[in-house]
Amino acid sequence: MDEQLSDAELDELVAQATVDAYDDEEQLMGLYTMLAEHLAVPFKTVVLGIEVTVKEVDLLPGSQIVAVCTRGRHQQSIGILDLPIPDPAPQGAEWIEAYRHWGP
Repeated sequence: MDEQLSDAELDELVAQATVDAYDDEEQLMGLYTMLAEHLAVPFKTVVLGIEVTVKEVDLLPGSQIVAVCTRGRHQQSIGILDLPIPDPAPQGAEWIEAYRHWGP
């Protein structure tokens, strides 16, 4: 991302995502919903030296938000917090940082 968000700005994003959540699972669902709605996909990034296309985000059983990456006919899910963010970052990438700040 071009500019780092402050802790207060990240706290505000987390608060927006988790306003009606009662436990960690509901907070995770709120953050996933914001990522799914606001992260502009598809976008390209480089994983282990190979360009991939991030097609969507998904919520896996066991409470992990992943980026669904494709290259040709191949598809792989990568933990969204492990995904290298391209420069410039896609619109909505601040929600990835909010998820990281929330700290599952």
